[in-house]
Amino acid sequence: MPRFPDHLKGHGPQNPFPGIKVLERRLGREIPYRLGSNEGLDMPHAALRAHFGDAMVEHAYCYGDSEALGVRQRVSAQLGTPLDSLLVDAGADSLLALVVRTVTTPGCTVVESRGTYPTFGYFAESHGCERIEVEYNEGPGRLAPDLEALITAAHETEARVVYLANPDNPTGHVHDDDAVLDLRARLPEECWLLLDEAYHDFRQDADSPFAAEVLPGVIRLRTLSKAHGMAGMRIGYAIAEPQTIEMMMKARIHYAVSTLTLAAAEVVLDHPEETRQHIQAVHARRERLAEHLGSLGADVLPSGTNFIALRMPSSELAASIHADLLDAGSLINRPPSPNLGHILRITAVEEALKPGRLAALEAALAECS
Repeated sequence: MPRFPDHLKGHGPQNPFPGIKVLERRLGREIPYRLGSNEGLDMPHAALRAHFGDAMVEHAYCYGDSEALGVRQRVSAQLGTPLDSLLVDAGADSLLALVVRTVTTPGCTVVESRGTYPTFGYFAESHGCERIEVEYNEGPGRLAPDLEALITAAHETEARVVYLANPDNPTGHVHDDDAVLDLRARLPEECWLLLDEAYHDFRQDADSPFAAEVLPGVIRLRTLSKAHGMAGMRIGYAIAEPQTIEMMMKARIHYAVSTLTLAAAEVVLDHPEETRQHIQAVHARRERLAEHLGSLGADVLPSGTNFIALRMPSSELAASIHADLLDAGSLINRPPSPNLGHILRITAVEEALKPGRLAALEAALAECS
């Protein structure tokens, strides 16, 4: 079993401001008069009322539920994951930072793929961790995190954390459930597997029983930014063993998720059919986009996300196309890591399918073919 830092063991730090919602649940009754905090101020908010209405003003007055119970209950019911194995925070990036604070200490080693989603490495470095990167496994029709290389590096460096985005960002590759379980089983006993599943909802097998499992020694991260369309609201959740959730709560910013965000997330989660329709539409657009660009000669990598990744013949060509599209007002993604500079990532939105929107890319593909 991976271990926690000594400073979080035992009683550890306790949240000094759990909030009114938590206190009401502990007392079993409502507290109608907020006289001891900044939630009952007499600010009239006339401008907010005129612009957004009275409901918005109530959200502006109050701190969010530090335990995000309403969101956790809905996620628990939809996934079948136990309530005490869920933690809500301000998006996947905030969760990545929280994991770093919870399970690492300055000087320890973390391992990831070179060029994968960079935010974990950014937080790890800022926390004083030593960051080890391994190369992707690349071949015909494949550009994927190399699980064997991650395992080897974890053992050689006595790593505290191995980070895996699955599906991967920016390549879109999906490692199947057996591969993930094998990875966890072969890591050092005291090494955590941090499984970034921000794009999980777009997998074809997203509703499999494995998706809801609480895995020993694994912290799984999800977000409502992608499939649920709430990127600007900043909300996501972690799935882990209850003891791990308890430790993460000791290191968490207690009011990171606003009252408005929690309320909006509850509404969205109460209408899962809209999310399902969105995912189905993304699948259809992703296939149309892949077929169109593939017919022009593009090397389109398999994707389990809401985007497709194109492998261009060179980084120079990818950079030129990226710049030309930007000049024309279209921003696509080109990974900043030099070893993935030949990759172009395009989100499967309707705008990408409009004639001429990707003209610079289409022209370059025609010249290459």
